[in-house]
Amino acid sequence: MGFSKTYDVIIVGGGLAGLTAALHLSRHGVQILLLEKYEYPHHKVCGEYISNEVMPYLRSLGADPFQKGAVEISKFEMSSKEGKKVTADLPLGGFGISRYAMDLHLYELVKDQITVEFATAEHVSFQGNQFMVQTTAKEEYHGKFVVGAFGKRSLLDTTLNRKFIQERSPWLGVKAHYEADFPKELVALHNFEGGYCGLSHIETGAVNACYLTTYKSFKRIGSIPAFQKEVMSQNPHLADFFGGAKLLFEKPLTISQISFEKKLPIVEHIFMIGDSVGLIHPLCGNGMAMAIHGAKLFSELFLEAFQAKNMDREDIERAYQLKWGETFTKRLLTGRRIQNLLLHPTTAHLGLKMVQAFPSILPKIIKRTHGELLI
Repeated sequence: MGFSKTYDVIIVGGGLAGLTAALHLSRHGVQILLLEKYEYPHHKVCGEYISNEVMPYLRSLGADPFQKGAVEISKFEMSSKEGKKVTADLPLGGFGISRYAMDLHLYELVKDQITVEFATAEHVSFQGNQFMVQTTAKEEYHGKFVVGAFGKRSLLDTTLNRKFIQERSPWLGVKAHYEADFPKELVALHNFEGGYCGLSHIETGAVNACYLTTYKSFKRIGSIPAFQKEVMSQNPHLADFFGGAKLLFEKPLTISQISFEKKLPIVEHIFMIGDSVGLIHPLCGNGMAMAIHGAKLFSELFLEAFQAKNMDREDIERAYQLKWGETFTKRLLTGRRIQNLLLHPTTAHLGLKMVQAFPSILPKIIKRTHGELLI
């Protein structure tokens, strides 16, 4: 039970954002409780490509994905649903690593420095300048600050009555690992009717295939194997991939009701980081780096106040909202615009023809969805 101690920070969610924030803060004497639903390691629906922009920051925290077998990625390829493709060098490059390995790596680095409870947070209340977090097992934990790092959708989104959770989303995500012949240095994005699929290598030598589609497109077929064969494989690149790939999971993982609606950085004094505050469209291939970057933003602002012993909540909240907006608003807007363009047949065709005619455009577009190196 968590009655005897009040933590400086309770982090709800132990994915990339939550673990990175815990690792950063714990190095500076902050007393942390991490609440995570599942024990490590476990798979998640995720593109499993990370931009190199976060590598200096990760190494400053003692983390190095390449020690865990991460695959260096330097090239990007994109195709229309008919299979017309464009390629480009990635401006900063990136690496491929599974969430199974990456989350475990961060957890192993931080687990002895913080308190970890494997439980599902159900309710958060704020009273008397202090939080109480209650789990589904009715255990209660108390903290001075709470960080929401619980991902795309959570029970807490419902209990907090967040606006986006009240609206149905048309998006479904599917992910699995495959044994396949695929270039190690490449991350590919292949469009199909009603969605797009990302392909890239991970540390095991497998290829991660993660795709996003609409219910409208999927429900006409009804099963994942049939959808991949009848709809996705109309793109010849996906037909080649799935035609020769061997599924390494018992079955693909799925997640429903993925929302790209705008979310607030602060909700009832809870600091939101990672997908809890903003989900960039997977076609931009940079959600994992954004989660890590968001953890850095919060951690630095919190530590500045913590070390100065000036924990004015309103000042920290105001600074975080401002900094988060300056850092990510344009990226998310660019992601929405790219998705709208690619999912409309006419604009997708024109856009790809323009990129083919002027190849220098593509690296510039990539830069707009990525950040600078985090030192």
